[in-house]
Amino acid sequence: MFGRTSDEEKYTRLRRKMVEKQIVARGIHDRAVIKAMLEIPRHEFVPAKMRHLSYTDSPLPIGYDQTISQPYIVALMSQELQVRPQHRVLEIGTGSGYQAAILSRLAGEVHTVEIVPELYQRSSAVFLALELDNIFSHLGDGSIGLKQHAPFDRIIVTAAPGIVPDRLIEQLADDGRLILPVGTFEQKLVTIIKHDGVTEQIDGPKVRFVPMTGIIEKIN
Repeated sequence: MFGRTSDEEKYTRLRRKMVEKQIVARGIHDRAVIKAMLEIPRHEFVPAKMRHLSYTDSPLPIGYDQTISQPYIVALMSQELQVRPQHRVLEIGTGSGYQAAILSRLAGEVHTVEIVPELYQRSSAVFLALELDNIFSHLGDGSIGLKQHAPFDRIIVTAAPGIVPDRLIEQLADDGRLILPVGTFEQKLVTIIKHDGVTEQIDGPKVRFVPMTGIIEKIN
């Protein structure tokens, strides 16, 4: 018990330092995002052998050719998404589950889709253990969205398609926001804003995400 308590205290200190040095110092100012980053234990989403690196300033491998994103990128995308407590959010690419966990502190409801069965099972178990009961996990091809639960106020994609998937735009509610990395060899973070059925695209910084898999691969 003592060892467990000591570990949690250590991780809490590392998490505070991560937020101070990697998040706030780089311009993240949304108080709800900062609070979520302080509360959610990133180490719980990292494989045991990598856990000592949980709060470093980098993405980490989680198996199956996937990664848990760099903390700053998670915070940046969460801030740009402008999530409010009444929003229903769709995440494409659950991966480790960390991004969904952060969103669960910001939104009323989070639906997250993962195509790799093992990652779906692992992340679902972590959500259950942390009692994140407003996250709803789905196993399937996220590149086609989640039509049965659409529309969504916000959509976030954590893998990079070559183009913005039309089906995700269709499943975005009016006055909604969609954020995703787009590109193959070179990627950029893109925000799509939908208003009165018309979309506006705002290009952001260069990023590097794993490629999106599924049906979208056939049209990339």
